[in-house]
Amino acid sequence: MSETPIIVGVAQVEQRIDDASQGKEPLQMMIDAVGLAAEDAHCPQLLPEAGSVRVVRGIWPYANPAKAVAEAIGNPTAETAITQYGGNFVQTTVNQSALDIRDGAQDVVVITGAECGRSQAKAGRAGVDLNWSEAPGTPDLVIGEDIDMRGPAEQGLGMGRPITHYPMFENALRHHLGDTIPQQMERISKLWSGFSAVAAQNPHAWIRDAKSPEELLQISNVNRPVSFPYPKLMNSNNNVDQGAALIMCSVSKAKALGIPESQWVYPWAGTDAHDTYYISNRDNFYSSPAIRIAGQRCLELAGVGVSDLDLVDVYSCFPVAVQVAAREVGLDMTKPLTVTGGLTFAGGPLNNYVMHSIARMVELLRAQPGDKGLITANGGYLTKHAFGVYSTQAPDVVYRHEDLQHEVDKTPTREAVKEYSGPATVESYTVMYGSDGEPAKGHLSCLLENGVRTWANCEEPDVLQAMITEEFCGKPTQVHDRLAHF
Repeated sequence: MSETPIIVGVAQVEQRIDDASQGKEPLQMMIDAVGLAAEDAHCPQLLPEAGSVRVVRGIWPYANPAKAVAEAIGNPTAETAITQYGGNFVQTTVNQSALDIRDGAQDVVVITGAECGRSQAKAGRAGVDLNWSEAPGTPDLVIGEDIDMRGPAEQGLGMGRPITHYPMFENALRHHLGDTIPQQMERISKLWSGFSAVAAQNPHAWIRDAKSPEELLQISNVNRPVSFPYPKLMNSNNNVDQGAALIMCSVSKAKALGIPESQWVYPWAGTDAHDTYYISNRDNFYSSPAIRIAGQRCLELAGVGVSDLDLVDVYSCFPVAVQVAAREVGLDMTKPLTVTGGLTFAGGPLNNYVMHSIARMVELLRAQPGDKGLITANGGYLTKHAFGVYSTQAPDVVYRHEDLQHEVDKTPTREAVKEYSGPATVESYTVMYGSDGEPAKGHLSCLLENGVRTWANCEEPDVLQAMITEEFCGKPTQVHDRLAHF
């Protein structure tokens, strides 16, 4: 007999302290969040009942933080789990937990995570050792795979960070849409201004100061250029100390513990899939087969269309991630695409952002009973994806989930070469800025006549200046020694 999974408790925590050595470490923030989530469920006795504690991996030294959380909540024998790195893994963990509850493998599951990027940055500048706990041990369960997403063709050019790849996706999308650079900047600044307006109304957001499109484009000491076309305020904001927790259980368990139905939110359906791990092998940089296939299938499993959705939170590390996901799923770009304000304004605690978006979604759904919400999650370089549909209304069919990888793997890919000399056409590019705010280096993806992709850098100052004002996608170039010459 299937059990019906529900979310019954959510919590978000943050700290804003000037002396990093006096702050709480991420592990303590997780423990605090879990305790508050039990209070949110109106059921402190939930915690000793937890059969599994699942932690989203972060930038901290802990080997098995779930064990420390389990001991703190009074259940030292609970199963312990940790995810691999990736912003998709919160939703993936919720998907797995819903399946475990549905199938009777678990009754109560605690999910938590936290990052202290702000404290780490402050401590680094001050030369202070934070002396965080080690939380030793080996988790019982590891969720996800640890995959190197930097392909051999890209390596050696100074690439491999989100700030190098997402701007290239943005510029590829501009070229695909046939927009000019000014049109592109107008579009993404309006999009991000709308996100900041949502953050201004979100009590958990890190930056609650709504920004106009003009402010987002204005270069200043708080909005320096990072990588064309994105200034700092169009990047994920990892400089935050934030944590969150979710508590899931079965309907029968909630009834037995007396958890009021006002706190129940049902996961209706979930899906998972990933695009090619190596960017070099993507068919193009302006679409995502995994988002299209898994995102649309999640809605189908839930029995809803995009017009039935009342609330949406699209993963928003950079503007292009929102645009690609909205286009692939068929979301209306004129409607709000976030419930938090996104990773720039609500805060981007690395892999754990989606726990905040789900927690906020739960709050809003409780306030609007019967509404339906979609969560999208993204890890890597627009690579790994997970989806979930939620409502306070019970689904017609008990929770459904599919892994769509077999379908994604049927879609076109592209070959890539590392060493190449000769003519090529610029597919996409970005310009990286130095600490002085001046263009320092260009990264280019280029297509050969036979459709094979190669990569190159550009270091010519006059060309770099031109790349931020003129369209270089589609331009012919000569590649020699992994440098592009125009």
